[in-house]
Amino acid sequence: MPFRFDLLQKDGAARYGRIQTSRGAIETPVFMPVGTQGTVKGMLPEALDEIGAQIILANTYHLYLRPGHNLVKQLGGLHRFMNWSKPILTDSGGFQVFSLGDLCKTDEEGTVFQSHLDGSRHQLTPELSIEIQQALGSDIVMVFDECIPYPAERDYVKASTDRSARWAARCRKVLPAGGETALFGIVQGGMYEDLRQESAEQLIDIGFEGYALGGLSVGEKADLMYQMMAYSLPLLPDDKPRYVMGVGTPENLIEGVARGCDMFDCVMPTRNARNGLLFTSFGKLSIKQARFRDDSQPIDPACNCYVCRNYSRAYLRHLYQSNEILSSVLNTHHNLYYYQQLMAGARRAIADGCFTAYRDEFYRARQA
Repeated sequence: MPFRFDLLQKDGAARYGRIQTSRGAIETPVFMPVGTQGTVKGMLPEALDEIGAQIILANTYHLYLRPGHNLVKQLGGLHRFMNWSKPILTDSGGFQVFSLGDLCKTDEEGTVFQSHLDGSRHQLTPELSIEIQQALGSDIVMVFDECIPYPAERDYVKASTDRSARWAARCRKVLPAGGETALFGIVQGGMYEDLRQESAEQLIDIGFEGYALGGLSVGEKADLMYQMMAYSLPLLPDDKPRYVMGVGTPENLIEGVARGCDMFDCVMPTRNARNGLLFTSFGKLSIKQARFRDDSQPIDPACNCYVCRNYSRAYLRHLYQSNEILSSVLNTHHNLYYYQQLMAGARRAIADGCFTAYRDEFYRARQA
């Protein structure tokens, strides 16, 4: 089945849609749990299915270094390797490479970097990034780009954004349009609106099955991130999915949906779970606090996840204080369930034409 996106309903700028892939449909707006190394930490694939995850994200850089994309391909692709039958989106490895700082050097050809595992040297190019993602069997492939830090001088941002557009064209040559695998372009441009517009226009001229905003949630304040979303998302084709990469908090997701974003990913719910920070309808809850020592309530009385139906705050605090593995498992299950339900509620609200009321209630519950 060729990749397809149908925009089903709009409520202001908020969008309810459906992505069709050969491995199933994805209703948007959607949050994608991050499975960096072929696993969402603390979650069995069956548990991900149970909480309503429609698609997960895996990491090109990490799987290239270990166990190697050719081995994954030899063993039947990433879906079979990790026992996940639904769609997988793979990032290009660009963010991870550039986050190595002095351990990488970039030129027109690509990026030479030093492995964080053993210090070995590698070169990642647009062509190799696509080759790796195809070997993994990804359903949605991201172009190789340079993630621009914040703050950054305009001249650097301009040069980097133009090079990323040239790299995107090289990626498109390796993976032509029309097949089952979708290729998404990534809009860069830092915090400069005119450079964001130039980047969007360059990518639209090349033509992709979807478009992402990169270079956000890299240290800028939330208001500036929302400003970039509000400006950039309407520049993208209405009939293609829109993805804001690496974002973020529940508030970030709600504000992203309000500005027209369809797809999100972030390590926040899983990473915070391992550190005892839980997301609830009334805000964040730190389960490590002493006040929960004898609290018989669930994490969130309004939540219907497996954890909230079966375990008390007191027990979850005990697990965390005891450094038990089950602490990460249960906390992660709850946090990811919360994120999935937040997006499911947004989809229903957009379909019913009441997203503004849904957004208002989201904030009201946090002030109660």
